[in-house]
Amino acid sequence: MIPYGRQDINQEDINAVVEVLSSDWLTQGPSVPRFEQAVSEYCGSGFGVAANSATSALHIACMALDLGPGDWLWTSPNTFVASANCAIYCGANVDFVDIDPSTYNLSVECLEKKLKHAAKINRLPKIVIPVHFAGQSCEMEAIHSLGQRYGFRIIEDASHAIGAKYLGELVGSGRYSDITVFSFHPVKIITTAEGGMAMTNDSYLANLMRRYRTHGITGMQEFMQQRPVDEIWNYQQIDIGFNYRMNDLQAALGVSQLERIGSFVERRQAIAQRYDSAFVDLPFISPWQHPDTKSSYHLYPIRIRESLCGRTQRQVYDALISSGIGVNLHYIPVYRHPFYANIGFGMGYCPQAEYYYKEVISLPIYSGMSDAQQEEVICKIEEIFK
Repeated sequence: MIPYGRQDINQEDINAVVEVLSSDWLTQGPSVPRFEQAVSEYCGSGFGVAANSATSALHIACMALDLGPGDWLWTSPNTFVASANCAIYCGANVDFVDIDPSTYNLSVECLEKKLKHAAKINRLPKIVIPVHFAGQSCEMEAIHSLGQRYGFRIIEDASHAIGAKYLGELVGSGRYSDITVFSFHPVKIITTAEGGMAMTNDSYLANLMRRYRTHGITGMQEFMQQRPVDEIWNYQQIDIGFNYRMNDLQAALGVSQLERIGSFVERRQAIAQRYDSAFVDLPFISPWQHPDTKSSYHLYPIRIRESLCGRTQRQVYDALISSGIGVNLHYIPVYRHPFYANIGFGMGYCPQAEYYYKEVISLPIYSGMSDAQQEEVICKIEEIFK
């Protein structure tokens, strides 16, 4: 089976992990701040806060921005459920903004329309989470401008997009948001096995997130409360928090992987370009890239429109799977899952996301994919459509 995504581990990565196994630190030791600093320097942000998953990073990001009961968080329906679940964890409400039919990212036009209506009924969001789907940045300058006008905070869910660029800058710089979250799951651009990181330029938010990922505990004197002078206190629990810490094994792997991020992204872009060229005359819709962006190509989604090609999404999906090509579907609209349907969301709530979901198939793309493997995928797709 050719998978839709796969980690790329070399001997240097293995050596980095083995070195930690031989050290005095296995949990959160010196490798974690080293990884945080390396990612911060790479993407040009002030601070990085590593966590054991991007889901955890999204949760502590929402906590740091004081999301709570009665508040609203808006996000894209075309994402993994964690982009919305982080609001539920905080006791807040979730709503969805439909997607752009070309980029499949959150639609700025739909967002502005929804904000105008929400302002009239006094139900504006406290946080908006744009999701950089497949590695292509959302139109962050416009979203940031709306945030200034309507007073919401912004968390970029860049789980797909480390190494991507927007208006010439790397995603994660924080120019247009309060916090940016990366994922290091094995199918992402770089991996720490599991893991995530929240990037910010605000030291106050960074310190809050560090506290929330460690049970709400701090050892920093400036944040500790007064205690009896004859008692020894070298840490205090200030808030309720969670055990969301990344360990040194993961961080060491992350530092090693980050050294190759340039080649990883370049390889993914080359694979995408080859797909683009091979599919130019085939009757389905290939991914379109906004001229302001440079995607890191976590995914390569195609749209199977039966009226154009005489094939259904299911027919193409089954044919590829039966041929040993591990295609996938990204994503079922979040509100279509039973949990969110039980909250009250119905089919058709975001029409563009629904149209997209009924047509999309994600083709294999990963940095270790060989030319021969890609040729096998291309040939099978040509066979199906020709």
